[in-house]
Amino acid sequence: MPKPYDPRDRFYQKAKKEGFRARSAFKLDEIQRRFHILRPGGRVLDLGAAPGGWCQIAAREVGPKGFVLGIDLEPIPALPPPARTWVAFPYDAVLSDLAPRTSGIHGVDEARSLELAGRALSLALQVLKPSGALVVKVFMGGDFEEFLRTCRRAFRAVRVVRPEASVARGSKEVYLVCQDPRPESQAGFGSSAEPGSASKQGA
Repeated sequence: MPKPYDPRDRFYQKAKKEGFRARSAFKLDEIQRRFHILRPGGRVLDLGAAPGGWCQIAAREVGPKGFVLGIDLEPIPALPPPARTWVAFPYDAVLSDLAPRTSGIHGVDEARSLELAGRALSLALQVLKPSGALVVKVFMGGDFEEFLRTCRRAFRAVRVVRPEASVARGSKEVYLVCQDPRPESQAGFGSSAEPGSASKQGA
């Protein structure tokens, strides 16, 4: 089961002080500082976005000319521009902080985590630009190494990152930072779909 938030946690306190909706914002903040995957004017798709901390970081980085779409099963309170609710792709980055509803059975939870990560990877290869990036959360264990190999076959550069905010909670989660999709991995996908064919999504 996920650990409850500790009000004394320094990232929790920092998020509250700086106006971020969740301490997880600092995980993406660290990834951005290290790898610069988000650029001014970029388009970003954020999966598992509630309560919106990653959207806040992404919106800050892409600026007013950018586009951020956050999707989650849970309601996401309205975010200021450039976080919006209209689908428009191809995207410069896909961010996935998706996590399964945990059962407390490690093997089951790891398998569900990898299943979600696999879906995020499949979607990313459909909607990313040729120079795009995917950041996806995965829990260590199970078939993690096989999934890592799959990502390396799909992207030219893949790094395994444990942000400080994850280490501080003793979490087994890691983030794969995948950059530059291989052309053959995107073959047959609709990355050139016209924005006009997009549908509206609920925030």
